[in-house]
Amino acid sequence: MKTLWIVLTLAPLAALYAQGNADNGKKLYVKNGCYQCHGLEGQGSNAGARLAQKSLTAPAFIAYVRKPAPGGMPVYSSKVISDADLTEIWTYVKSIPPPPPVTSIPLLGGQ
Repeated sequence: MKTLWIVLTLAPLAALYAQGNADNGKKLYVKNGCYQCHGLEGQGSNAGARLAQKSLTAPAFIAYVRKPAPGGMPVYSSKVISDADLTEIWTYVKSIPPPPPVTSIPLLGGQ
């Protein structure tokens, strides 16, 4: 019963916390240099993981940026990027549409 109360109490707060502005998030994504490793569209590269279409929640995204896996990206403390700015960046990343299917691209064997 206590777990249910916690879930019902915290879920709306998490939803409020996880709202941001995608346009501002894109500006912050570029300003903070995220694109240098993750690409302008979050597509990833040799230096950074693909971000677009990831199913991370905003709190999980922020937690990873604060404490990334060893040997991965550098740590970004709240003094460098605030939780509010990371929520905006997360909103931008979540807004990126998936790429078209390969079968729809003529050069790659599509119609």
